Amino acid sequence: MPKAPGSPSELRRLTELSSILLRYGFGDFLRYAGVDQLVEKAGEFLHRRDQERVEDAPAPVRLRQAFEEMGPTFIKLGQILSTRVDLLPPDYIRELEKLRDHVPTVTFDKLVVEIEAELGQPLREVFERIDIVPLAAGSIAQTHRAQLKTGEEVVVKIRRPGIRGVIEADLRLLTRVARFASRRFEDVRRLHPEAIIKEFANSIHAELDFAIEGRNAETIATNFAEDPNIDTPKVFWDWTNEMMNVQAYIEGIAGSDREAVDASGLDKKEIAIRGATAVLKMMFEDRFFHADPHPGNVFYQPGNKIVFIDFGMVGQLSRQRRDEMVDLLYGMVERRSDKVTEILLTWADADERQNPRLENRLDAFIDRIHGVALDRLDIAALTRDLFSAMRDHDLALPSDLTLMAKAFASLDGMGRQLDPEFDMVAVAQPFLRRQMLRRYSPDRLAGKAKDGVTEGIDLVTGLPRDLKKLLQMAQRGRLSFGIDIVQMEHYIDRIDRSVTRVTMAILTSALIIGSSLVMSFSGAKMPIGLSVFAMLGFSASVLGGFWLIYTTIRGRGGRR
Repeated sequence: MPKAPGSPSELRRLTELSSILLRYGFGDFLRYAGVDQLVEKAGEFLHRRDQERVEDAPAPVRLRQAFEEMGPTFIKLGQILSTRVDLLPPDYIRELEKLRDHVPTVTFDKLVVEIEAELGQPLREVFERIDIVPLAAGSIAQTHRAQLKTGEEVVVKIRRPGIRGVIEADLRLLTRVARFASRRFEDVRRLHPEAIIKEFANSIHAELDFAIEGRNAETIATNFAEDPNIDTPKVFWDWTNEMMNVQAYIEGIAGSDREAVDASGLDKKEIAIRGATAVLKMMFEDRFFHADPHPGNVFYQPGNKIVFIDFGMVGQLSRQRRDEMVDLLYGMVERRSDKVTEILLTWADADERQNPRLENRLDAFIDRIHGVALDRLDIAALTRDLFSAMRDHDLALPSDLTLMAKAFASLDGMGRQLDPEFDMVAVAQPFLRRQMLRRYSPDRLAGKAKDGVTEGIDLVTGLPRDLKKLLQMAQRGRLSFGIDIVQMEHYIDRIDRSVTRVTMAILTSALIIGSSLVMSFSGAKMPIGLSVFAMLGFSASVLGGFWLIYTTIRGRGGRR
C-alpha cells in the first residue's frame, strides 16, 4: 500500500479522484495502483452524491471523460500521454488527443484577487483599459485583452486562483502511486513511471510560472532574430511575474480559424513549410523548441509571416539525444536496422538478449517504407509505428523525448491542415544532412580529438593519486570487489548437486567400512540383529555406489 496522504486535504483529494475513476469503471486500476483501501470510501462518496456509474462507453472514452472531470493536472497528463504511443494502444491515443482545456470562465473579480494582492494595487490602476470578458479560458489561466498606460495593446494572462495548490497536491499523489507501482510490479517498472511523472511535473511547474513562459518566448525570439518570417510577442517585464504574463497583442489570423485562413489569400503551402522549418530548427539546431505547435498557438500575418504564441510548454534536448535522433532517422534511411535497434534499446535501458526479435521487426518496418515516394510517407504514422514496435517489445520511450514526440505530432497535423500534400520528410532531410555534416566537420573532429587528449592526460597524471587512494583503502580494510556472475542460479544448482554427491559418497564409504568391520567379527558372538544390521548397511552402500555412478554419467552427458 502506498504511503498515506500527508494531510486531510490530500486524503480528500485522493478520495475524490478515486470516486471519479470508480464511477467511470476503473476500480480495478485503483486496486492495481495500491489505493484499493480508498475504493470503499470512494463508493460511499458516490452513494452520497447519488451518481450513476458511467460504464457503457468504451474504456478509452471513459478515461478521457474521467481526466476531464479530474481537473487541470490530469487534463495536462492526458495530453502528454496522448503522445506516448510506446505506452498506450492506438484507440487510447486517439481519444486522449481530444483533451482540450475547455473549462468554464472565472469571473474577473475572483480571477484577480491573488494577482492584485501580489502587485499591491488594483489592475485597473496598472492598465488604461482591461476587458473583463476573456479572450480564452484554460484550466490553468485566462487571457484578457488590455491596454497599458503607455498605449500598447497587450494580452494579459492571469493564473486561476488556487490552481497551484490543487496541482501540487495532485503531483504528490501521482508521485506516491508511481513509486509504489514501480516497486511492486515488474511490468510497470519497465515503463519508468517515476521518470514520467517527474518529467510531467517539471513541465506543468513551468506552465504555472508565467515568468518562465516569458523567458521561453525571449529565448526563441533571440534564436529567430535573423529570420523575418518568424516572430514572437514582446514581453512587458514590468508587469510580468509568476502569476501574470503581459505580452504584446498580435494582429493577424489565428491558425485555428480555418475559414479565415482559407479566405485570406495567404500561401498555405509556404506557411506549412516555414512553420515546419522553424520547429525543426528549434529541435535540431537550437535544441530548445515549442512543444505544442498546434494551430491554436500560431498567428499568420501578411507576407506569410508566422507568429508563435504560448510558450508554457517547451522542450530541451541534450546534444547526445539530438545526435541519437539523427542517427535513428539516418539508420532507417540507410537500412541499418542494427543501428536503429541499438538506439531503441539504449533509450529503453534494455538488453538485446531480452529482445532477440526486435531487429527482425525493424527490418520489416524499414523494408516497408523504402521505395515509397516522399510525398506518400506519413512521418507521424511512421513515428507511431516505430514506437508501437517499442511497446510490443516492452520498451519505453525516455521521458525527455516525450515532448519532442508531441511536437512532431502537432507539427505534422498543422502542416497537413494547411496543405494536404505536406511532406514532413522532405522538409526534415536538409536538417538531418546538416547535422551529419557538422558532426564530422574538421572543427568538430578537432574538438573531439582535443577533448580525448585532455582526458588522456588527466588519466595519466591522476593515476599515481588514484593508486595511492586504492592502497590506502586496502590498508584500512575498506576495499571491496563486486562480482556479477551470469546465470548465478545455474552455477549454484550445479554446486548444490556436486555437494550432494560428495556427501553421498562419504556416507556410502562409511557404510561400507562400518559393515565390513562388523562382518569381520565372524568368530565372535554378536548381539541379536547386529548381523542383519551389517547386511542392511552393506546393501545400502552398494545401492549408494550405483546411484553415484548413474548420476555422474548422467551429469556428464547433460553437459555435452
